[in-house]
Amino acid sequence: MDEVPLMSPASAGNGDCEGFEVEDADVLLPRQWGHEATTSDKLHYYLCTFWANIFCRCCDWISRSCRRNKEYRSRMLHIGEAPSGKFPSNVIRNQKYNILTFIPLVLFEQFKFFLNLYFLIVAISQFIPDVRIGYLYTYWGPLGFVLAVTMIREALDDFRRYRRDKEANSQLYSKLTHAGIQRVPSSAIRVGDLVFVEKNQRVPADLVLLRTTERSGSCFVRTDQLDGETDWKLRIAVSCTQLLGGDADLFNMNASVYAEKPQKDIHSFIGTVRRTDDEGLGCEAPLNIENAVWASTVVASGTALGMVVYTGSETRSVMNTSQPRSKVGQLDLEINTLTKVLFVSVIIVSLFMISIKGFTGPWYRYLARFILLFSYIIPLSLRVNLDMGKATYSWMIQRDKELPGAVVRSTTIPEELGRIVYLLSDKTGTLTQNEMVFKRVHLGTVSFGADTMDEVLTHVRSVYMPAASGSSSSTPTRATVMAMPRVRRTVVTRVHEAVKAIALCHNVTPVFEADNVEHSDTEADQQIGATCTYQASSPDEVALVAWTESVGLALVKRDLTTMTLRTPMGTNLVYTILEIFPFTSESKRMGIILKEHGTGEITFYLKGADVVMATIVQYNDWLDEECGNMAREGLRTLVVAKKVLTEDQYEDFAARYHHAKVSVVNRAGHVQAVLEGLERDMELLCVTGVEDKLQTDVRPTLELLRNAGIKVWMLTGDKMETATCIAKSSRLVSRSQTVHTLAPVATRTDAHLQLNTFRRRSDSALVITGESLEVCLKYYEHEFMELVCQCPAVVCCRCSPTQKADIVRLLKTHTGKRTCAIGDGGNDVSMIQAAHAGIGIVGKEGKQASLAADFSIIQFSHIAKLLLVHGRNSYKRSASLSQFVMHRGLIISAMQVIFCSVFYFVSIQMFPSFLMVGFSTLYTMFPVFSLVLDSDVSSEVALTYPELYKELTKGRSLSFKTFFIWVLISIYQGGIIMYGAFLLFDAEFIHVVAITFTALILTELLMVALTIRRWHWTMAVGELLSLAIYLLSLVILNDYFDASFISTWDFIWKVTSITLVSCLPLYILKYLRKRFSPPSYQKLT
Repeated sequence: MDEVPLMSPASAGNGDCEGFEVEDADVLLPRQWGHEATTSDKLHYYLCTFWANIFCRCCDWISRSCRRNKEYRSRMLHIGEAPSGKFPSNVIRNQKYNILTFIPLVLFEQFKFFLNLYFLIVAISQFIPDVRIGYLYTYWGPLGFVLAVTMIREALDDFRRYRRDKEANSQLYSKLTHAGIQRVPSSAIRVGDLVFVEKNQRVPADLVLLRTTERSGSCFVRTDQLDGETDWKLRIAVSCTQLLGGDADLFNMNASVYAEKPQKDIHSFIGTVRRTDDEGLGCEAPLNIENAVWASTVVASGTALGMVVYTGSETRSVMNTSQPRSKVGQLDLEINTLTKVLFVSVIIVSLFMISIKGFTGPWYRYLARFILLFSYIIPLSLRVNLDMGKATYSWMIQRDKELPGAVVRSTTIPEELGRIVYLLSDKTGTLTQNEMVFKRVHLGTVSFGADTMDEVLTHVRSVYMPAASGSSSSTPTRATVMAMPRVRRTVVTRVHEAVKAIALCHNVTPVFEADNVEHSDTEADQQIGATCTYQASSPDEVALVAWTESVGLALVKRDLTTMTLRTPMGTNLVYTILEIFPFTSESKRMGIILKEHGTGEITFYLKGADVVMATIVQYNDWLDEECGNMAREGLRTLVVAKKVLTEDQYEDFAARYHHAKVSVVNRAGHVQAVLEGLERDMELLCVTGVEDKLQTDVRPTLELLRNAGIKVWMLTGDKMETATCIAKSSRLVSRSQTVHTLAPVATRTDAHLQLNTFRRRSDSALVITGESLEVCLKYYEHEFMELVCQCPAVVCCRCSPTQKADIVRLLKTHTGKRTCAIGDGGNDVSMIQAAHAGIGIVGKEGKQASLAADFSIIQFSHIAKLLLVHGRNSYKRSASLSQFVMHRGLIISAMQVIFCSVFYFVSIQMFPSFLMVGFSTLYTMFPVFSLVLDSDVSSEVALTYPELYKELTKGRSLSFKTFFIWVLISIYQGGIIMYGAFLLFDAEFIHVVAITFTALILTELLMVALTIRRWHWTMAVGELLSLAIYLLSLVILNDYFDASFISTWDFIWKVTSITLVSCLPLYILKYLRKRFSPPSYQKLT
């Protein structure tokens, strides 16, 4: 018990602080004035601190007043009448700026970074004549260019948002009024309006569905833009309004709709409709999610007429729209740190220069001029080059033919893909295909698998065989079946009951692709000539219904009130749907009450997860064992049960259930209490097993990632057995690794014991449930995270979306390593947005994860090239590019320091301003930026040897060590160029500008060539183009260069000698390192 240290709350707060002293500077709260306070202290407080506090409090009050939280309220709306309250307008606005805020907000976003703020201060200082160095355009030109590019980009993006908003707000809809139908734009729709929505038309606001063109009052909607699910959802019109003779009759009825206050939850809605006229006096009906159609969804069938209940900012879609946090890559943070180091260096060098010069006269003016002279040590072009490089990397990812469908939605963090240590993956739809195949059904005494499904078909046929011999009953064997004692029921009977239950207990609707096929009484006959597909919110249900069709019982028709099955003999079984209880993540089950037309028998069918069904069904000794066996095979299990109800039992239940549904307060609790009274002592029929196929190339991809040093964690909401099986079959857990399953824990003592047991097996893969994880984190967060981070793989099952995001945040906090999350469903969005890099897969659950992610791919196997090739290249290229751009500023600053020192510490500029601007743009821009095309190994080698990726996680490509190496190189080359000019051009030192600048340009071009690891033709073009531009400048710019002087052979060979001395030693060192201590990538090539 002592292996894991326990923290006692008492010891943390007992005030035992011996050995610790508190300094005055460490006190966070201001002390009260004591006798030791002097008069000057008090005066300083009242003149500075006091008024500063008053100003901050005033700003705080103004900010709180402007951002006062809006209070939402419920509403009572009368159909056909304008509401009395004030509600937000139905205007869509996704713009970030307006005319007044555009410039201030863009400038704020730019100057909150240290680099840009520093150059702004430097540029402003040039308006002071005493510290001005050169021309204003040399400072304001580059800064203005950066700001102009940013503003143009932001303006174009915002203009595109404006056009999209205007298009959406201008879309015309038909509005039903007392004067007839009027066409109004979406922005003119108000709460209480009656609005028509045509097929394939976007829903403009949140509506309560009153009427549809279907006789039953049903319609389908597509919600993929709201919740990411691609399956159609069934919506039902209010019964009392659907039964009216026409749309105009809505104005003649006296009815009101109560709607709850606006909520974020898109899966629930509480309301009531009450009719108080003569025809429906006192009639009150509940409204739920099936009667509501949210904004941003699309009507998929027919025409719907709805009453607007929420508009604008109160709609579900807008309330669930949040600006994702802006992600900043670790490389940007490291560069920002190096920038601060360079700034401190400028201050130190300037103070050193002024201390030697002497603090006499206006020394502070000289100090300011020195700081401005050496400001080139922090290059403004660094940010421009990096941003352009990120855009290039993103373009390369999207153009990669081996990554079809890849989309980069966040162009600011491609380098993060090159430093991932933890990959957190969803299971269903990510590692698996989310393509369900029915594999097994177990009836307690007999089990049928893929190779024995023909026996099931034979059994089902034998049940309905008498129906083909002329009997009028649809189920002629029912009397025999019911008369048979339950304990002696035959296998045929068990199979028939199980198949029928699976064919009836679902929310699947058959949809016919032929346009001329409609849902009518002859639809079952029309199916023969039309292609039928199934629509459902879960692929599991589609797989189950498709299986029942293959064994003889086919679903051929379904509407709001009836369901029709076709038997193997071609006859139809018609059932009346009395009640439906949809599946929810809380209940983990769905049920349906049906009444058969032929016999009038009322049956309650229920299916759900084994953990909840085990307490609902009658006692048995095989359910837990068989569910575990199927789960170990990697199958998703469902337990199916039934209960036969009498007329009196159903009438009593229906009355209590209706009363619970119309309650406004705690409706869910009342409904659940009524259902629990029905879900008792149910007959267990069968357990089904459905397989979710693995994605293509999942096993080799996970093997590559593991060899690359990336630890993969699987976070899933599925049961422990299934998750463990998928982890083994996908090779997430290799064959040589052992698996440690953490036993369920509920108390602190349990967690302590389990962690001590796990500590001795920390080299095993860990499997843990969400509940146990929560308990361990509650009491032993640090100890637990320390242990699990040592595991080669972790499987967290029964995880909620919130827990997935919390795990990502814990990894980020406790390890400081780069994390990547990948998923395909709406429940993975929070995890994806919490990770340093989020990857979404376009899957069968929709595009919600893809749209919310930083990167989007179409299958899991593509992540290997995304990380090991593009991520690796992006990081190494940006590291080289940033260090070379800093070297470009360091070398010219080193030359400026030497120049000032030689000329008695005079604070004048060495090169003219025009040449300073040209040095970082025309003369060196092309070859330096061509480094974004550099690579050390080919993509084939990077995928063949994933171990190369491990080196990047240590951050050695850009570190203080590499930074100071480049500092020493810059000082060496700057010194060689300056002192070489003094030595070789002693008599012609008046041409020092031409001498040193030419040597500087040649040195930079040679250094780019030295840095390149694999040449690309554009790199050679960039080098030659820059050299040609500079040579042309020597001829044209007569004000800066003396053509007669630079054309002499003496000038040429001496400049060449200086350049060779500055670069040749570095080439020799590179050769020696490659020969005796080559990097790992060179060993492979």
